[in-house]
Amino acid sequence: MDPFELVRLMEGEAKKRHAPVFLHSKKLEPWQILIATVLSARTKDQQTAEAAERLFSKARSLEELAKMNLEEIERLIRPVGFYRVKARRIKEIAEILRGRNFPGTLEELMALPGVGRKTANIVLAYMGKPAIAVDTHVHRIANRLGIVNTKRPEQTEEELRRIFPEDLWNRLNSAFVGYGQTVCLPKKPKCEECPLKSFCKSYGTG
Repeated sequence: MDPFELVRLMEGEAKKRHAPVFLHSKKLEPWQILIATVLSARTKDQQTAEAAERLFSKARSLEELAKMNLEEIERLIRPVGFYRVKARRIKEIAEILRGRNFPGTLEELMALPGVGRKTANIVLAYMGKPAIAVDTHVHRIANRLGIVNTKRPEQTEEELRRIFPEDLWNRLNSAFVGYGQTVCLPKKPKCEECPLKSFCKSYGTG
């Protein structure tokens, strides 16, 4: 299938089904995407969105976030997974970045506390830079469809970078995540409703 058509179908179906990844009510700043992605690790999408909204309602800038005490950050982001660890990392990130130009490269972002390759790529893609962020949705669906045959997210990223044209890279994460939230679910995927079933190598196998 043509890569552009694949992404178009996934985005369209996910938006039609109101995938959480496409439901941002307002434009976020890159620093907010960074913090929200740190919050999202091992946490359900809805909990992440609610925690981020509470936090950003109190901290409208990195400066305000850096000035918050740790206990207040913990209170605002509960019950995300590992909220105490994440609160410390969030405060450290805010203290490092306040008053500075926001990082614009993979290396700069990954130098921050608690920021790995996936998080850095999500932020870069949001900023419009060519990057492919591979999370559990992207890794699972790319393998289910048969686009790749990989064991690790790093391998999936490498293969997707080879297969997809660069001007599609920063749309891939939201397209795959939205599709994974609504159609190609981790358990009991909605195969009969999937517009990609004729293309999917795993159709009907779950």
